[in-house]
Amino acid sequence: MTESQKKTVVTGDRPTGLLHLGHYVGSITNRVALQDKYTCYFFIADLHMLTTKPDKEAILAIRDNIREMVLDYLACGIDPSKVTLYLQSAIPAIYELNLIFEMLIPINRLTGLPSIKEMARNAHIDPESVPFGLVGYPVLMSGDILLPKAHLVPVGRDNEAHVELARDIARRFNQSYGDVFPLPDFLPTEVPSLIGTDGKGKMSKSAGNAIYLSDDEKTVNKKVGGMFTDPQRVHAHIPGNVEGNPVFIYHDIFNPNKDEIADLKARYQEGTVGDVEVKQKLAAALNAFLTPIRERRKEFAEDKGLVEQILYEGTLKMQEIGNATVNEMRSAMGLKGAWNKISRLARERAERVKA
Repeated sequence: MTESQKKTVVTGDRPTGLLHLGHYVGSITNRVALQDKYTCYFFIADLHMLTTKPDKEAILAIRDNIREMVLDYLACGIDPSKVTLYLQSAIPAIYELNLIFEMLIPINRLTGLPSIKEMARNAHIDPESVPFGLVGYPVLMSGDILLPKAHLVPVGRDNEAHVELARDIARRFNQSYGDVFPLPDFLPTEVPSLIGTDGKGKMSKSAGNAIYLSDDEKTVNKKVGGMFTDPQRVHAHIPGNVEGNPVFIYHDIFNPNKDEIADLKARYQEGTVGDVEVKQKLAAALNAFLTPIRERRKEFAEDKGLVEQILYEGTLKMQEIGNATVNEMRSAMGLKGAWNKISRLARERAERVKA
C-alpha cells in the first residue's frame, strides 16, 4: 500500500511530563502498531493544557515536559520516519479552525458532554467558574482531528463522544459550504487502565503511584517492594488472592516467563510463598522489560537537539498541511473572495497613484 492510499490517523497527548507503565499499556504500544498501518500524526497537545492550567508557571513547565515525553516516545519505538510529531500551539491554522468550528455547534451540545464536568472536577475547578476554554475544548479537539483530514481517531469507548462531535462539525461544515472534510471514525482500541502501585486506582503522576519508563533499577525495586498486595494476607503461610492483586496483574502483563507466574500464583494461593519473593521476581521482570527502553532513551537524550529537530520538522510539515486546509475552508466559505477583491482593488489603486 502506498503512502497516499493509507488512511490518516491523528492523536495527541497533553505534555504532563514523564510517561509511566500505564501510558505504555494504554496507548504507546497501540501507537507503535498504528505507525506501520496508517499515515500517523501524533501531536503534543500543549494548548489543551491551558484549559485546566493556564497559569504561567505551568506553561513554562511545558517546555521540559515536551522533551521528556518525546524521549519516552522514541525509546518505546515510535519512529519519526514513519509518523509526524508536532507541537499543537505552533500550528496557526488550529486557532482558525477552532474559531470557525465554534460557530457551527450549539453550546448545549458541549455542556452535555460528561467529560467537561469530569475534567473540571479533576482540576479542582468550581462548577460555577468553569472557563469558556474548558467548555470548548472538544471543539479544539475537533480541530485537531479535522486539520489533517483524519479518517480515524484511536480512542477508547469513553471518548467516542468526542469523535462524534468532530463528525457533527465536519458534517455541518460540508452541508453549509461544500465537501471539505471526511467524516472521521473512531478507531476502537482497548485502552486498559493499569492499576497503580498503591492499589487504589489507575496509575497516575498526581496519585504518586506510578512506575516511570525512565525509572532506574534501584527506583523500580523500591517501588515494587512497597506495592499493595492482598491486605488480608498478613503472613506468608496464609493463602492469598491472586485475582485483582496488583503484583500479579503486573506479572501477567510484563513478565514473559509464564511458567514462573503459574508457579508463583499456585504457591501464593496455597500460602507457600511470601510477598517478598513474588515482588522480587516482579522487579526483576520489570527491570528486564525497562532496560532496553532506558538504554535507548539515554542514547536519544545524549543526541543534543534531536528531539527539537524532530518536532521542528514535523511542525513545519503540519503547518503546510494546516495552511492548505484553511485555504480550502476559506474558499468554500467565500471568505477568500472578499480579501482577494480588496487586495486586487488596493493594488490597482496603488498603481494608478504611482503612475
